[in-house]
Amino acid sequence: MHFVTAKGILSSTNGINLYRGCSHGCIYCDSRSKCYHMEHNFEDIEIKENAIDLLEYALKHKRKKCMIGTGSMADPYIPLEMETGNVRKALSLIYKYGFGVTILTKSDLILRDLDLLQKINEKTKCVVQITLTTYSEDLCKKIEPNVSTTKARFKVLKKLRELQIPTIVWLTPILPFINDTKDNISGILDMCIEAKVYGIICFGMGLTLWEGNREYFYKQLDLLFPRLKEKYIQAYKNQYIIESPNNKDLMGLFCQKCSKNGIIHNNKQIFQYLNTFEEKNSATQLDLWSLC
Repeated sequence: MHFVTAKGILSSTNGINLYRGCSHGCIYCDSRSKCYHMEHNFEDIEIKENAIDLLEYALKHKRKKCMIGTGSMADPYIPLEMETGNVRKALSLIYKYGFGVTILTKSDLILRDLDLLQKINEKTKCVVQITLTTYSEDLCKKIEPNVSTTKARFKVLKKLRELQIPTIVWLTPILPFINDTKDNISGILDMCIEAKVYGIICFGMGLTLWEGNREYFYKQLDLLFPRLKEKYIQAYKNQYIIESPNNKDLMGLFCQKCSKNGIIHNNKQIFQYLNTFEEKNSATQLDLWSLC
């Protein structure tokens, strides 16, 4: 890890990234792409040493309340968070100044902050987003080696449901010839149905490969799935969008199961929901679950 002094913390879309880089080791991670201009080793995590002060200043002087998001470029709940506590400090400020929050993670470390998530959700809105890519625990340990397994994330979804904190699942990426099967997609969807998630974000069955993450992905394929890299190169060459040959059938299954079980799966609708700030009080609090 290394420290930097940041000039700002809140993006134009009200997002924050307390860390830059990640130690989860997911073989497909788009954030490794060179287009994001990360000038340090991806596993050498950058910590913005003044992030909490910057965030407090930004929230204190913001004219309108809104949703604050984190996790789009770097998972906030990497193991390093246990040492710094920066996410918890940020959540405390978000609660203090009356903002909503939405968090995207693959880690069950988020359970540490349930007390703050509940408080924010009672006052405004808290939405937790969890990425699920594979129903198989063994495959999960291969393609996402240093992060909570699918079963652990499923437990997080169910716990949040118990506390009436709404959840969104990211069903992405789906890797051709690896996890693009009906059994896998159906297994993940059954978890989402049981956990009564609010919605599922899916951009199609496939992944994206930019310069930077493509090389890392192919290196991992050589280690974990011998000869599969050659199949990718033959099928996709240097394409950015890598679509599963099973995309049509799997998307049909996805849409059918979501519609049948009342799970929102229109990406535009979900993003609108994530970005909509809601202020609650005990008399008029929205019963989200009656709408699901």
